[in-house]
Amino acid sequence: MTGIGMMSGMILFWIITIVLAVFLVHSLFQQRNRSIDKRSSDTKPTAQQILEERYARGEINQEQFRLMQEDIKQS
Repeated sequence: MTGIGMMSGMILFWIITIVLAVFLVHSLFQQRNRSIDKRSSDTKPTAQQILEERYARGEINQEQFRLMQEDIKQS
């Protein structure tokens, strides 16, 4: 009787181990796919947004900002 019990316990142990391994691998791939989807769905900033960010950071002055803004509107 003890041999059958040990064998059953060993089989149960391996079933649980395999199920956990499959679950772990599956969840890792799900997480990776979600991060890839998120990156691909992000839109690139528009020229106007980039210009506003540069002005806010002080990279360009007000006159340059206005000139560049006019160029963006014309194109």
